[in-house]
Amino acid sequence: MKTVTARTSSQMFRNLIPALADRYHVVAPDYPGYGHSSMPSRDTFAYTFDNLAQVIDQLTEELGLETYALYVQDYGAPIGYRLAVKHPERITAIVVQNGNAYEEGLDNDFWKPLKEYWKDPASKHKRDAIRGMLTYEATRWQYMTGARNPDLVSPDGAAEDQFLLDRKGNDEIQLDLFLSYGSNPPLYPTWQAYFRKH
Repeated sequence: MKTVTARTSSQMFRNLIPALADRYHVVAPDYPGYGHSSMPSRDTFAYTFDNLAQVIDQLTEELGLETYALYVQDYGAPIGYRLAVKHPERITAIVVQNGNAYEEGLDNDFWKPLKEYWKDPASKHKRDAIRGMLTYEATRWQYMTGARNPDLVSPDGAAEDQFLLDRKGNDEIQLDLFLSYGSNPPLYPTWQAYFRKH
């Protein structure tokens, strides 16, 4: 099972979008700090899942999307689930790929240092301990882990992700979001209630 892919952008879906475009109006935004979207300073924008969800909510308003289906993947899942709970009347469907909403999804070794960080966010040592998750090796690992034939996985995705991740200051943004990910598990019961109802 893959874990947090904290560095991807809409380029990951560059082949899927045209395949859907003949039947659907596809909107594939990159979050602030991701892809080719702006990367506001941490002094002016708090990189939290609540704020990212607010940005996407505002985008849907600006675009006049009265109803829409969500395709959520990884970090997009807690953002999409926040939108679904806030606007259940707007959501026509949710397609989930690697989008956790259950404690069992956080029960492996990958999450141990993150959980320690959530317990003690002021610890520079614990923040620095997870910097290794921002290296090219870690990014490539996320693309390759679970692949039946890794030789068929293009290196382009990991390379582009890492290029954008390596922008000055983006490491601190990613560490902020690793911390903010701890805000998601307390919302799991609310999201599960939404799934049962809708």
